[in-house]
Amino acid sequence: MEDVLSRVFYDILGRVEGPLTFRLILQPLMALFFACRDGIQDAREEQPAYFWSLFTDPEHRRHRLLLGWKSVGRIFILAVLIDVVYQVIVFRWVYPGEALIVAAILALVPYVLLRGPVNRVARHWFHGHATSRPGHFPL
Repeated sequence: MEDVLSRVFYDILGRVEGPLTFRLILQPLMALFFACRDGIQDAREEQPAYFWSLFTDPEHRRHRLLLGWKSVGRIFILAVLIDVVYQVIVFRWVYPGEALIVAAILALVPYVLLRGPVNRVARHWFHGHATSRPGHFPL
């Protein structure tokens, strides 16, 4: 088991160099784009912060997860497929678990971490401008 974990750790760190390194920037950027889009939409609809609501609102958890997956699912699947191509090129073998780990790091983590803060900033922006006096611009 220790050998497998060592190999996985080494293989994941090794992805920083070699073919297809553009995906290490492109996929998180795509996830960030969708997180910003969805966070702004959450603010308009006065929804709670996404990640926090997954823990504090069990009644709507399933619905929120499905909406999040709808936004980031294609990026996640693309990340898995590109990592499989990388593995075939570099290892001449496919490790599905590693592909899922890399896809989660590149697609899911940035999305989940950014959607809530974007919601808060956008909510402040929308409410700050809606309640401000003419000629007064809140910071």
